Amino acid sequence: MGLKASSSGEDVSDASLAPLEQLSAAARRRTTPCGAGAMVWHLWGEGPPLVLLHGGSGSWRHWARNIAVLSRNRTVLAADLPGLGESAMPSGPPTPEEVSAVVAGGLQRLLPEGVACDLIGFSFGALIASHTAAAAPAHVRSLTLLGAGALGTPRAAIRLERVRDKAGAERVAAHRTNLARLMIADPARIDALALEIQEWNSRHARLTSVPFATTTSLGEALARVPVPVGAIWGECDAPAAPDLPGRVAALRRVRPDARVRIIPGAGHWVAYEAPEAVHAALNELLPEPAGHAPRARPEGGLHAECHRTSL
Repeated sequence: MGLKASSSGEDVSDASLAPLEQLSAAARRRTTPCGAGAMVWHLWGEGPPLVLLHGGSGSWRHWARNIAVLSRNRTVLAADLPGLGESAMPSGPPTPEEVSAVVAGGLQRLLPEGVACDLIGFSFGALIASHTAAAAPAHVRSLTLLGAGALGTPRAAIRLERVRDKAGAERVAAHRTNLARLMIADPARIDALALEIQEWNSRHARLTSVPFATTTSLGEALARVPVPVGAIWGECDAPAAPDLPGRVAALRRVRPDARVRIIPGAGHWVAYEAPEAVHAALNELLPEPAGHAPRARPEGGLHAECHRTSL
């Protein structure tokens, strides 16, 4: 097995990046209007639609360890949000309302008439998903938030290394440091694929989402969302580290009906670091597609809803 240079400049085995290359090759690419250009979507699988919105400074690649499983019996639509990945900047100021309006317009074009999706958002994508569900309820039948912020709770001060002025091994080291500080709790999980995704995403990011993280924007949107809401956090989510229980409580103040799962030992990028546990949590949180027998749900009150999914 040979070695090749990743986009970060690191020599990696062919097998390390194979999952990403296979996903890219298998995707059906679609575009919808966005500003002066297009919003790019990638689709896999067939079945009831499941829409994935990535995190800040990200792209559809944030879901690289989830798409193959989720698309086994669903149509997965993974977006590049406006101003990120391959998508153009929105025409107006890049506020959550403006970005979500572009997303909602895309869903209207991509979803079959009369069909609503299960909408999942990670971090900044959770904020955009909430605004989208509030603005376009006819297109959304459930909302699930991963690593959500913008609930008016404290956010840990996380110092990130500058990357764009670095090259080679120094650049790879900076990416590794940033992933450890912000995204992934277990350093052993920062592999060549995670570094490749981080490098590609950072090179293509133009929209800055960090200022929205300490607002109450997500909570305000959730108050207007008429569909079931679920939430997943990693137990070691760095941005939520000052008070993860307080973040859960803030969510419940707005949506007492929200169903919550905490993944033990995992960080902010929980879907990458602990994909099996996230898939199990989604299996519990997502409503059954029409015509399926209902799945067994955990019994009990608040304790059952906030159980820690086993890794």
